[in-house]
Amino acid sequence: MRRAAAGCRGCPLHRDATQTVFGDGDTGARVMLVGEQPGDQEDRQGKPFVGPAGKLLDRALAEAGIDPGEAYVTNAVKHFKFTQAEPRKRRIHKAPTLREMTACGPWLAAELAVVEPELIVVLGATAGKALLGSSFRVTQVRGTVLEEEIHGRPERLVPTVHPSAVLRSDDREAAYQGLVSDLKVAARALSS
Repeated sequence: MRRAAAGCRGCPLHRDATQTVFGDGDTGARVMLVGEQPGDQEDRQGKPFVGPAGKLLDRALAEAGIDPGEAYVTNAVKHFKFTQAEPRKRRIHKAPTLREMTACGPWLAAELAVVEPELIVVLGATAGKALLGSSFRVTQVRGTVLEEEIHGRPERLVPTVHPSAVLRSDDREAAYQGLVSDLKVAARALSS
């Protein structure tokens, strides 16, 4: 799948991205974490959650009692979407469209079918919309265990904010503690 995804031309995002960033981690993982899309560092390195948001996520997972090394991490969209004012300026994240999320849907469905996680942690609104539909609102359901059918399979999900939202927050400590609290709900769901 990883090789096939590397040649994906399902939407225009492949033209500007450095590479396809497919999921990574234990394919027998009990927990799958689904984010929005690769960021700048992920696009350059070819792995999900290796930038600042990924480091914060690993710390929050460990604090919540989930071993990051025993998780599978991926994104709803497999190419980095960004804007760039000038060639040598920093590339700024831009939210993917419904078309781009839909184009990557089969890749996410295939990852779910291979990993067959006991629990999916939904990181942010874009991942939630990709998995649960356009009416998803992370603020309404974060930190709860949902039971939904996803790509023909019954799944348990715990939505929370994306770690990059914590990094952008005016009150980072409170936002971080909220993320950890939500991840503790996921840890308890895995132990039940």
